Amino acid sequence: MNNTTHSVKASEIEKKWYVIDAAQKPLGRVATEAARLLKGKHKPTYSTHLDCGDYVIVINSDKIVLTGNKLNNKVYRHHSGYIGGMKETSYKDLMANNSDKALLLAVKGMLPKNTLGREMLTKLRVFKGEEHNHEAQKPEKWEF
Repeated sequence: MNNTTHSVKASEIEKKWYVIDAAQKPLGRVATEAARLLKGKHKPTYSTHLDCGDYVIVINSDKIVLTGNKLNNKVYRHHSGYIGGMKETSYKDLMANNSDKALLLAVKGMLPKNTLGREMLTKLRVFKGEEHNHEAQKPEKWEF
């Protein structure tokens, strides 16, 4: 009896394109589903050391909702590295001006913090409206 575990090779990985419609869905739910698809955890061939994930297109990022009072209380902070270099942006401003960046940051926080995670993040495309320019890839609609 041969009980060996099959490890998928990088050349055997098939990548597909998926579209997620984010209209009237919570930011965190959309981000977790996008991160799951980018990592490839929905596939039986998932492997932690390889980029098994698919390409993800998120449309209607300007219609994403934040539950509770997060829109007023949640703050995005980043630091330049210099003294007094802390920049703060409220999520109300971030969602009004850069809703695509808000989703991108949420997904980025859910991916591995290494070279592989940065490579996975390049497969994410976020659009504010209904239209996207990836029709040639024949993306499938992803429901969750």
